Amino acid sequence: MTAGQREWLGLAVLALPTLLLSLDMSVLHLAVPHLAADLRPSSTQLLWIIDIYGFMIAGFLVTMGTLGDRIGRRKLLMAGGAAFGAASIAAAFATSPEMLIAARAVLGIAGATLMPSTLALISNMFQDPKQRGTAIAVWMSCFMGGMVIGPVAGGFLLEHFRWGSVFLMAVPVMVLLLVTAPKLLPEYRDPAAGRLDPASVALSLGAILPVIYALKEIAKDGVTPVDVVVLAAGVALGVVFVRRQRRLADPMLDLRLFRVRAFGAAVSIMLVGALTMGGVFLLVSQYLQLVAGLSAVEAGLLLVPQAGAVVVGSLIAPRLARRFRPEFVLGFGMLVAAAGILLFTQAAGASGVAFVVVGMSIAGFGMGPQGVLCTEMVVSSVPPEKAGAASAMSETSAEFGIAMGIAVFGSVGTAVYRDRIAVPAPVPAEAAAQASDSIAGALRVASTLPGSLADGVLATARDAFASGLHAVAGIGSAVVVVFAVVGMIALRKARPEAAAKPVPVLENHH
Repeated sequence: MTAGQREWLGLAVLALPTLLLSLDMSVLHLAVPHLAADLRPSSTQLLWIIDIYGFMIAGFLVTMGTLGDRIGRRKLLMAGGAAFGAASIAAAFATSPEMLIAARAVLGIAGATLMPSTLALISNMFQDPKQRGTAIAVWMSCFMGGMVIGPVAGGFLLEHFRWGSVFLMAVPVMVLLLVTAPKLLPEYRDPAAGRLDPASVALSLGAILPVIYALKEIAKDGVTPVDVVVLAAGVALGVVFVRRQRRLADPMLDLRLFRVRAFGAAVSIMLVGALTMGGVFLLVSQYLQLVAGLSAVEAGLLLVPQAGAVVVGSLIAPRLARRFRPEFVLGFGMLVAAAGILLFTQAAGASGVAFVVVGMSIAGFGMGPQGVLCTEMVVSSVPPEKAGAASAMSETSAEFGIAMGIAVFGSVGTAVYRDRIAVPAPVPAEAAAQASDSIAGALRVASTLPGSLADGVLATARDAFASGLHAVAGIGSAVVVVFAVVGMIALRKARPEAAAKPVPVLENHH
């Protein structure tokens, strides 16, 4: 069954929240100095203002994806859109750090309804594989488009209006979604789904939130006993969650989906791609600001070509996959991405900005097909009534990958930095220890030292950080090459299995 004009107009409606989610992520960092000056949060409160949104999205994705399968994806999308709009207004006019943290938490929970709902509706509306591939490419491109628009739109708003204006961008978008969704989007649900299991919801949150939190804390401050305990607790609850899902007649998360080779392979590749790009992106953004000395806005603008390259790679992927085997398009794209990441090894000190920008653009172009093709494989390898849960699992794997990448590659970069830095002897011991801990510490120390000594500290710190970036780039590119080959083999074996699997068609509930 091919999609008509109504479905393509519906895709435009689904693109709105997708664009908004990525835009909301990219503008907050620009607004931080302004809201910090106004609300005066403590350092801990500021971290929660930044992080709580991502924690809530990661924690609630699986729950919301499964909930949408049960109550209806359009209904959940509209409820989430209304909550997102209301929370955006609350965030925009927050009068205290606590109020902003609470509003950001609600934004995260509401955001967790949007991604799996939009992707699941796309998989239901576009039954034709060619059309579905194109629709997912448009969906993915809109997500990356928000990354491109964010720094520009956010910078303009912050220059002319109060910091809360960056949150108010969501309101007209969500109003438009609520007005048009009932007319253009059909309703889909799993008619055989049982009731949502509260214990499974609690266990999923208890597993995901501590693990994401611990990984982010390890990335920021290194391994501490508290982080290890929190991580272990999350893993233990995850084991209990898995065992419960296997016992339930109607599980919240159907683990049998992983028996479909294409589904398991695609989710794994998305995890590795997010892990590599998340970890590398962390060091690149730090390099541009702390080593090259660019402002946050300047660094953001230099990353626009990378986001644009992802959009281009995403849009051409379906067309290439129709001419060549999708697994080959995916694998070749990952090899191109590995070559781009390897370019970072040529960035020396503060003079390697061009290598970093070009490398990120090449890597983004190569990773574009991965996002589209793996997402299409995930949603097409499961029955339509499981599309919400499958979409949520693919998004959750990406969230985990980013958090793991930041923790693992951040730790590698820090270890190399501490090994390579050589603080000049005249620097006092306490200041030398601070400079040896991180490049941010080195910049603080240099600001208190006389000219020639400050230059010496900055030079060795920048070279040491560049060495860390080189190490991470080498490891990251090697990981991508290995998984490009493994992914091509696994997905080539999965194609006959997927082709033989009958896909039931759900009744379209209007």
